[in-house]
Amino acid sequence: MTAIPAGEAPQAFGERRARRRAREISGQAGWTVLGWAVGIAFFLPVLWMVITAFKPESAAETWPPKFAFSPTLTEFRLVFSGMGPFIEHSAIATAGSTVLVLVLALPAAYALSIHPVKGWRDSLFFFISTKMLPVVAAIGPLYVIALKAHLLDSIWLLIILYAAMNLPLAIWMIRSFMLEVPGEMLEAARLDGAGRIREITEVIMPVVTPGLVSTALICVIFAWNELFLALNLTVTNAATMPMFLISSVPQEGLYIAHLSAAATVASVPVIIVGWIAQRSLVRGLSMGAIK
Repeated sequence: MTAIPAGEAPQAFGERRARRRAREISGQAGWTVLGWAVGIAFFLPVLWMVITAFKPESAAETWPPKFAFSPTLTEFRLVFSGMGPFIEHSAIATAGSTVLVLVLALPAAYALSIHPVKGWRDSLFFFISTKMLPVVAAIGPLYVIALKAHLLDSIWLLIILYAAMNLPLAIWMIRSFMLEVPGEMLEAARLDGAGRIREITEVIMPVVTPGLVSTALICVIFAWNELFLALNLTVTNAATMPMFLISSVPQEGLYIAHLSAAATVASVPVIIVGWIAQRSLVRGLSMGAIK
């Protein structure tokens, strides 16, 4: 209970405390309203895309937009009739590259955090410096290498390139999660005679699993949405969902509703994965935020 300051009447103190409480409540309400407004503003384009996907093309192209229309699944039927190979290629390339990234990033992050190797700072800078080169500057050499290796228009090429694209970020993220592992746990494991493999599998992995899930989800999003490499290094045998979206835009005629339906379908797998992993994602992204 708050003590009443000396020389201040109880009634005046109560009024001042009530005004302070009212200001706090109004401030919290203001931030809540602002947060909802920003969230809705970011979500409106997605909502409009989904609504447009259920419109006939004649209603999707009108201005001002029509809010009263007869919903139809025609565009979704057209999308599902031609998207099979594209979504299969995207799923294989995304899953394969994400697994490869985790397999390579885990020991690298271990060597840069739990048992730092000599020159680990230089190694960290080297990994992140690979993200500084625009991918368009490397597309020429990549094309020549893929051609000589007979990997053009191949799922394996996309798996390798997507893994290389996401690996630096994954190493940095997993390293930051490993730094949060309590040193007492590691010392206790070493006193029990645990080797490196056992230390990773039985001590570190259970602690950093939420971080691994969040890292994997980010890799999935980046790989699923990647367009430039797939557009320049594949044609048909490894064409991905972003290329399917491009093919949904014809040279002539109306296409807004069809493109919206295709984009909605392309977004669903990542949304489902994120929804399934949301608990681990929040825990992973918040690791180290509160000491």
